[in-house]
Amino acid sequence: MEKDTTIFGIRAVIEAIKSGENIDKVFLQKGLRGDLFTELEDLLRKERLNTSYVPVEKLNRLTKKNHQGAVAQIAPISFYNIEDLVMNVIESGKTPLFLLLDQLSDVRNFGAIIRTAECTGVSGIIIQKKGGAPVNGDTVKTSAGAIFKIPICKVDHIKDAVFYMQASGIKVIAATEKANDTLYDISFKDPCAIVMGSEGKGVNPSVLKAVNEQAKLPILGDIASLNVSVACGAFLYEAVRQRLS
Repeated sequence: MEKDTTIFGIRAVIEAIKSGENIDKVFLQKGLRGDLFTELEDLLRKERLNTSYVPVEKLNRLTKKNHQGAVAQIAPISFYNIEDLVMNVIESGKTPLFLLLDQLSDVRNFGAIIRTAECTGVSGIIIQKKGGAPVNGDTVKTSAGAIFKIPICKVDHIKDAVFYMQASGIKVIAATEKANDTLYDISFKDPCAIVMGSEGKGVNPSVLKAVNEQAKLPILGDIASLNVSVACGAFLYEAVRQRLS
């Protein structure tokens, strides 16, 4: 069953974090001060939770209740441990195909990618704890429910996932328009993970330096790049095509 819960109020958010609730993102009012607010900020830093400072109008849109400058969203899913997931996929005998999303920010793109990933047999999706799109009811809706059918992991930094994949014998391929090779020059038949970047900045330069290979989509028109969810679909279906041939 879908779980999409919003917690509001500074003390309520503090207690939710301390009780181990699966907090996906916390929104705090810009410029707010006070001892209790400072306690919440310290707790958020300690737990390394995804936090955004926003105008009060944003909080008012999230809830009509008295939020006191703090609103938290509980994820509708439970997140997997990356080590357990990778081990389980390898032990299953299936050829791993992972997807690493480097701070994707648009929830509609995120949901669309999850849907395509489920349709193409992706083994799991890895996202960063901070800086990415929230996992909330909108994600569930845009993914057409696929979010409940594919494992999702959170890591401190996408580079952590890159290094872990490589240590596990999984090749990491970054989708970037800066690449010399196209995706048709790359082999996706072996265990691999594909890195997709954010809508505005693409894949982080430090991540690009860490991957095994880089690939781009050939662009024949005047527009320089594709929407990230469309580009991701092209990469995933090229992997499917190669593995079916």
